[in-house]
Amino acid sequence: MGYLDLCRLYPDVASRLQWLPFWEPDDDLRRRLTESGDTFPYVDMSRAKSLYILQDVRRQTRQRGLEVTWPVDRAPRWEVAHLPYLVAERHGAGRAYIDAVYRARWQSGQDISDPEVIATIGAQVGLDPGSLRLAADDPDLREEGLNALRAVVRDGVFGVPFFLCGREKFWGIDRLAEFAAMVRDNSGGETPRDNAALAQQPALAADQGHAGGCG
Repeated sequence: MGYLDLCRLYPDVASRLQWLPFWEPDDDLRRRLTESGDTFPYVDMSRAKSLYILQDVRRQTRQRGLEVTWPVDRAPRWEVAHLPYLVAERHGAGRAYIDAVYRARWQSGQDISDPEVIATIGAQVGLDPGSLRLAADDPDLREEGLNALRAVVRDGVFGVPFFLCGREKFWGIDRLAEFAAMVRDNSGGETPRDNAALAQQPALAADQGHAGGCG
């Protein structure tokens, strides 16, 4: 919903942003993050919080007139969906890839941890299906993805949707309007990364007790 609200209500803001991926890394990338002194901010979500999110998503999707298919992630490996974004962005198809992956997961209920699903999406947006199918195990892409995770973790990102404008941080769809206004009036002060938005599809990312924070 954060992605759709951003694109539908603030398309001018969406077009100005740098989009960076954020996901729960596999054991290898998590170990390498730890070795570089970075800690991925993930804790298990409580049952009460999970049930709240399910209820809240139903309310908010109805308000927006959306039909959502809640995905069932049986064996998620988020590199399969996230690392191909780096390929897509390199070919000028980053936004098209994001849009297609969101729709596949949240509207069609497809398993985006399946390389064949991602290969099909690649073909749909004009990319080489083979390169996307193999992206999760490509050493160069894994290194690039690791650097992206380091950057967002060091910026204090802990869930999605998460937006940065200069040093100002905004988490959740209820902060989107405030973020968009700040981008539009360019009042964010110094910008270590110009108006960066972090909105790519993650695994469940949670903090230590706030409601929400689920991708």
